[in-house]
Amino acid sequence: MSAQLAMQHGTLGERLTDANVALSPGQVTAICGPNGAGKSTLLSALAGLEHLDSGLAMLEGRALADLPPKERARRIGYLPQSGEVAWDIAVRSVVALGRLPHGGAADDVVNAAITELALDDLADRAISTLSGGERARALLARVFAGEPEWILADEPLAALDLAHQLSLLGSLKARAANGSGVVIVLHDLALAMNHADRVVVLDQGRIAADGVPADALSVDILRRVWNVDVRWLGQPGAQALVLA
Repeated sequence: MSAQLAMQHGTLGERLTDANVALSPGQVTAICGPNGAGKSTLLSALAGLEHLDSGLAMLEGRALADLPPKERARRIGYLPQSGEVAWDIAVRSVVALGRLPHGGAADDVVNAAITELALDDLADRAISTLSGGERARALLARVFAGEPEWILADEPLAALDLAHQLSLLGSLKARAANGSGVVIVLHDLALAMNHADRVVVLDQGRIAADGVPADALSVDILRRVWNVDVRWLGQPGAQALVLA
């Protein structure tokens, strides 16, 4: 099982303030919060991509800044919010880039990632010809092909239709069940409530709640952080959020 990913007293300007979080492998953790709350900053800091003003991001008790870049890339797979690709290459080649930290392509792993993200029919097409949702799946397949211990994805569901959202969530949950750590930024609070094992809520750069979804996304916290009056309907695992 992979090691714990943690941050101690992480501060970065006004975007992140004294953030303390210790994430466990084998779980899907959702990071939620209003626009500008610091969600993307926290995720990229946990990937070791931000130079913190103070505090530490750590993997297995080691500062991420001290890890060799290739080791960090092998152990942490990061998907940014933007879907930019520098070269207009075939989808299969994009996915194969996930193998670079391992020294080269492993065709069986690349093909498995392509199939898992339902990209077989698109594998030989240029990435520029794909829709936004198709491109998002291709970029996540690149992360999967790297076989990282940790998958950190910033709004991976944003461009996907409902069927692909549910399929992707199933893939992420399966990877967590097999021992990987999965951390995703989500705006859809119902998806976070129904599919995450844990939710971290950010508000103005600070952690406002951290726990199981029912606690972290309670109506009291939603009222305080999002400034809305809502209520949850339905049974655990199939709840809907409606205006109160």
